[in-house]
Amino acid sequence: QVQLVESGGGLVQIGDSLRLSCAASGRTRSTLGSAWFRQAPGKEREFVAAINWASGTTVYADFVKGRFTISRDNAKNMAYLQMNSLKSDDTALYYCAARRGLATTHADEYIFWGQGTQVTVSS
Repeated sequence: QVQLVESGGGLVQIGDSLRLSCAASGRTRSTLGSAWFRQAPGKEREFVAAINWASGTTVYADFVKGRFTISRDNAKNMAYLQMNSLKSDDTALYYCAARRGLATTHADEYIFWGQGTQVTVSS
């Protein structure tokens, strides 16, 4: 089992930055792929960004390219999502997810999930 705990959300203004963190614990030694998803009220959960812990390769949703950066620190078992130039549309509950094997963009392929951290971008 892998446990995930997100942190770093909050209330910010348009154009601000936030860094979300995801702490992984448990059986993390095997190859993991992890991702960030988000869900706004009344909307489906959507893919934001993913990273492979072994290689560091990343993939992003088109709507965050150039603004968000996903990274990981293998020694600390941490994944991060640096979010810059935040927009009101970025308001959502952000989830960290992990799976054994390569990271994907599909939520149903992830078996480990955190509880989420709220990001609210106000004008």
